[in-house]
Amino acid sequence: MSATISRDRSDSISGGGFAGAVGAEWTKLWSVRAPYVCLVTALATTGAFTFYYGSIARINGHPVQPVGDASVSSTAVVQFAVVVLAMLMVTGEYTTSSVRASLLWVPVRHRVQLAKALLAAGVSFVTGAVCAAAGMAAAWGPFAGHASFDAASAARQTVAVGGYYALVAVLTVGVSFATRHAAGALAVLLTLLWGLPTVLLGLGGSALLAVHDWLPHSAGGVFMRGAAPDAPHAPDAPYGPGVAVLVLAVWALAAHLTGLYLLRRRDA
Repeated sequence: MSATISRDRSDSISGGGFAGAVGAEWTKLWSVRAPYVCLVTALATTGAFTFYYGSIARINGHPVQPVGDASVSSTAVVQFAVVVLAMLMVTGEYTTSSVRASLLWVPVRHRVQLAKALLAAGVSFVTGAVCAAAGMAAAWGPFAGHASFDAASAARQTVAVGGYYALVAVLTVGVSFATRHAAGALAVLLTLLWGLPTVLLGLGGSALLAVHDWLPHSAGGVFMRGAAPDAPHAPDAPYGPGVAVLVLAVWALAAHLTGLYLLRRRDA
């Protein structure tokens, strides 16, 4: 009986337990303008990128490829709309000092971070799936016969893009809690998701390319392209889609645990 009363009191103090924490994050997320800007930017950029991708494939006579590859390629740029959305869920509160109120309302530290990560992942998954489908539609016309369409493969790639964005969002929340500053978080994520892969790929060499293969966006590319078995380049992947998801999950978990450790250490 005493344990039940203690748990009820803890939940009432922390805003209704984990469900209350998620509800609070949902309300805070949609009460500002930034998420809407990020989502519109993601959709518009996907449409423009995939239209261009399909046009270039037609003009240069590229081999026939799954139409979903256009959406997969767009993630190199569009992922940063998701990064900014997830990042501001954390750094925005540190900037305005409203994080103090959040930690008073939900004093269980891991609950605060998990609620933000779960909400960011959910919103990012839906965003990724919608952008993937829209990108396929935008690219189909410009491809003009240089792309194939298979409903099952397209559906799998749509889900895969959503899954990739969800894991990037969890990674972002962890990095944001670790840095507590928008500029710092963005610098780390730009380097990890774009700068470092680009440099390693440009320099080449077996050792550097091996490192490149295990970075988050590289693993995401294997996962998303591998979701379409008819992709002609799929056999060239360094590992399969299952391993790629595991690599992404490890990166996301490492960032999450690092952020949680620093949150408890600095904001106990």
